[in-house]
Amino acid sequence: MTRKPVHLALYDTFADWETGHTTAHLTQAGFGTRTVGPATEPVTTMGGLRIVPDLALDALHPEDSSLLILTGARLWDEGDSLAPFARAARAFLDAGVPVAAICGATAGLAREGLLDDRAHTSAALPYLAATGYAGGARYAGTDAVTDRGLITAGPTEPVAFAREIFRLLGAYDEKVIDAWYRLFHDSDAAAYAELQAAAQ
Repeated sequence: MTRKPVHLALYDTFADWETGHTTAHLTQAGFGTRTVGPATEPVTTMGGLRIVPDLALDALHPEDSSLLILTGARLWDEGDSLAPFARAARAFLDAGVPVAAICGATAGLAREGLLDDRAHTSAALPYLAATGYAGGARYAGTDAVTDRGLITAGPTEPVAFAREIFRLLGAYDEKVIDAWYRLFHDSDAAAYAELQAAAQ
């Protein structure tokens, strides 16, 4: 089955470690990954990697995508240069295409008003409260949250973030996801055999 690609947002100070599990395992499930930047000029990640995005943000259309992924970056808290990515997230959600945001990207979505009426999580409630958003009552102190097409997670939860994405996209069945999560999050050695068996 042909699946629309997942779009991974790239920008300077991109938090490298937050999407490795997600993109690696989505690729194995048949989802291609295309990177989207402010332009098609190279960006430099927090880990010092230079990456050339596949396309510029203004060429991204929700109907061409299965999911938009926004990761953390120092830039989310250093002005509004990444606000266009938060506006793109609004366009995706309005079009019925899901969005996944982790770490500082959740603050960008809070500023855009996208967390005011959805259950969500982040690094900590005071972090989001500093944005002045109106969604504090919907904050959940848990590893990751999915509500009406929007996934959120804190910076220490890249495995839970991936789990929620796999579920939302139907990338794997629940038995595979459960075993995968226990293996990669809990280091449960018994889950390896279960994962192999479930994947057959």
